[in-house]
Amino acid sequence: MKIIDLIKKQGDFELRTKSVTIEEGKIHGIIGGNGCGKTTLCKLIMGMILPDSGKIDYEGLDIREITMTAQRPYFIRGSVYENICYPLKIRHIQPDEQKIDAWLFRCGLEGKKRQYARSLSSGEQQKVSMIRALIFDPRFIMIDETLSNLDPENLELFEQVILEIQKERPVTWMLISHRLAHIYKMCEVLHFMYKGEILASGSKDKILFGTEDERIRRFVANEVIKMEGNHAAFKG
Repeated sequence: MKIIDLIKKQGDFELRTKSVTIEEGKIHGIIGGNGCGKTTLCKLIMGMILPDSGKIDYEGLDIREITMTAQRPYFIRGSVYENICYPLKIRHIQPDEQKIDAWLFRCGLEGKKRQYARSLSSGEQQKVSMIRALIFDPRFIMIDETLSNLDPENLELFEQVILEIQKERPVTWMLISHRLAHIYKMCEVLHFMYKGEILASGSKDKILFGTEDERIRRFVANEVIKMEGNHAAFKG
């Protein structure tokens, strides 16, 4: 996928990217401070909003093969099962009961299949959101802070799921998270956003530890300080 000179203005905010290539089959991370445009970029890729100018070259990728999860997932009025089936329904795909049951079991939700989705705890909702995103085997998956609210055990579960998918049939991921330890562990390529621009793209070591850009260095230092305050490990 190529993002070419994309511009989108929303109120006082303007997203303005230079040409960026999202390499297929890689785990990409998008980092940057609050309000820098990470979610807006994902919505543009998803087709939820349209750019004012520029374009996205999907290079043969069908928009129906793209999915996105949010920090606060939206659920239709219905059961956990109905919500998981929703992306299958709109794509005219017959639900695979065994596959759905296997996902629920793996995520510790085997007794929740018929429960009203909106009555779940926040952590359980995040799990259902991830299952729903993965259930139709998409080729391009954007995770917008969905994993940030999971406890360490469940975060590790989905990290394992992502790595298993990449081993079996590599797809393209875009992970947005303030957890730099998680980003460093999972991602192969990083993109740093600042005030609506992608300032830098490259390997995780280059972006996090090899940059001379003071804005990136300051962001990384601040996030590391926060993690040290929470006794979190980062590198080494």
